[in-house]
Amino acid sequence: MAKLKVYRTAIGFHDAYVAAPSKKAALEAWGTTKDLFARGAAEIVVDSKLTEAPLAEPGKVIKVLRELPAEEPVTAPARAKKATSGKAAAPEPKKPKPKPKPKPRPNRAALNAAEQALDDLATRQQSELAAIDEKVKQLQRERRDLVAAQEREVAKLDRKRGAAEAKYQAALSRWQA
Repeated sequence: MAKLKVYRTAIGFHDAYVAAPSKKAALEAWGTTKDLFARGAAEIVVDSKLTEAPLAEPGKVIKVLRELPAEEPVTAPARAKKATSGKAAAPEPKKPKPKPKPKPRPNRAALNAAEQALDDLATRQQSELAAIDEKVKQLQRERRDLVAAQEREVAKLDRKRGAAEAKYQAALSRWQA
């Protein structure tokens, strides 16, 4: 397993720490493809107090509110200056354009309506199936009652047939004698 190092970069009013095996892995954890190390906006952390939390959770970005001493002014990270070859000083960098307003969150109304329609359909289908199940139970009761009535009728007619056969056999015996 590669040895983990702790890296730090500034994100707003926070410092973002991450324990990663390489600078590239740290950049991926921060969600950027720009080389913050080359720009001087990220660095390796060696202070043991600052490395404890990130090393406890490797790969996870730990944000810590940046605290500066009262006498120290807030400054941007130092950038490497390019060497000039006797030319005039480089012009001041242009002010960054203001960020556009974030897009509004998508409307969830259509999704809510579709989910409600599915819930309503499931309720209706359960009700319809319950009604059919009740009809099936009623038909099963009717069938059971019909079968029992038919069996009683068959038994009654079978007794009559048995009595008629006994009478016929007796009459036949008397006739042959």
